[in-house]
Amino acid sequence: MRAFLSVMALASALAANSARAEDLIIDHVTLLDGTGAPARADMSVGVDKGRFTFVAPTASAPRASGRHIDATGQFLIPGLIETHAHLRLPANANPAAEAPLDDDDLPIQPTYSAAELEKAHEMGVGVLAGYLYSGVTTLFDAGNYAPYVLRLRAEERAGKIAAPHILATGNLVTYPGSHGDAVAVRIADWPADRPKFLAYLREQKPDIVKITYEEHGWGTRPMVSLMPLPLMQQIIIEANRHGIRTVVHTSNEIRTVEALSVGADALAHPVIQAPISEGFAREMGAKKTPFATTLTIGDGYSRLVEHPEYLDQPLYQAALSPQEIETLRKETLPAWKARGWTWWMKLMTPVAAENIRKVHDAGGVVAIGTDQSLGPAVHREMELLQQQGIAPAAIIRMATLNGAMLLGRAADLGSVESGKIADAVLLSADPARDINNAKAIVAVIKQGALVDEDKLPLPGGKRGLRRQQR
Repeated sequence: MRAFLSVMALASALAANSARAEDLIIDHVTLLDGTGAPARADMSVGVDKGRFTFVAPTASAPRASGRHIDATGQFLIPGLIETHAHLRLPANANPAAEAPLDDDDLPIQPTYSAAELEKAHEMGVGVLAGYLYSGVTTLFDAGNYAPYVLRLRAEERAGKIAAPHILATGNLVTYPGSHGDAVAVRIADWPADRPKFLAYLREQKPDIVKITYEEHGWGTRPMVSLMPLPLMQQIIIEANRHGIRTVVHTSNEIRTVEALSVGADALAHPVIQAPISEGFAREMGAKKTPFATTLTIGDGYSRLVEHPEYLDQPLYQAALSPQEIETLRKETLPAWKARGWTWWMKLMTPVAAENIRKVHDAGGVVAIGTDQSLGPAVHREMELLQQQGIAPAAIIRMATLNGAMLLGRAADLGSVESGKIADAVLLSADPARDINNAKAIVAVIKQGALVDEDKLPLPGGKRGLRRQQR
């Protein structure tokens, strides 16, 4: 009798497995899963309750009821991850602008009226919609006016706005007078300022703590105060003891090596000030400390001056309003053309790109980040890496799983694997052949749900459903 019941139980289990139900099943797709593995043709991917449930050849995939998408001739990649954004505020409410000084010659931390914050919020919602439309399903805001960005984070997590998953540092953390301290928690001494840091962790609940370690003094920038290394180490240790990763802003090899020596979990930029040494490339390959690429922040100045036609691309037309595009063409372009900084960055951006290639070749962990506030910039970042000779398949991993690694979210994000959060982008062309094909978006999936593109509050106005344009 017991044997009979065992056989019946096994039969019931097999029957259940052969008649499962999923929310969404993508069939006959070519899968680039984000891990760096070769593309797999004619695959099926199941999604249920916001997570991937199976990845298998279509011919042998579980029989599942639910919404099936026939993706014959199409390509599936994980959702893109932006590891270094600064969601922008309107021009008349911008903490990155020149700030007045207090009695200690430090920039005064900004405050805004309720009306200014509402205007900023409206703009932020549009910017986030532009990221989703561009295939970006996760972003990290690496320093901002805290009430603004933390409200957006809360609303995204509550499902009130259409946006990528938002991670945020809120305020930066830095030494008084150092880089970005107008929007920073200023830590001058340890343990005297430890209560201030703990209050920041408690009140803002940063997903990652962003520390700036920069003396400037390069290009056209003035010198600024530099955080003492022992102080940075105490901040990193305290953040880590609270289970929070750190990312450190540096721009030259010496400061980067110093930040690594005191335990930085990730880096906000590549080395840009000069070509790196072979020893540094090998160190980055050995340590596997992830860093964000951030090439487009420098590339963007001369690109607008010399090639403003990029603004005609569909993703930019969707992510920017007509007024913003007109301002860029008629006001920003001539202003940037006259700036020495534009041409300095045109000179130095290829240096940074070559430094990235060297670290990648040495086995380092490169992640896509733009240092901007615009979804299409993620695609420009990938394009610049391809121009540097990095293979498109490697760039796909940089934009997905490596990004998740930098953010400390690789267990849940960054690849199309059973059990992970179901973020993905369906494409009509092969991105492993040309990374520009990552712009050929058919549909975006965030947490298992197809993004309703016709309902996105895009700054450029409503767009038709791209999956209907096959």
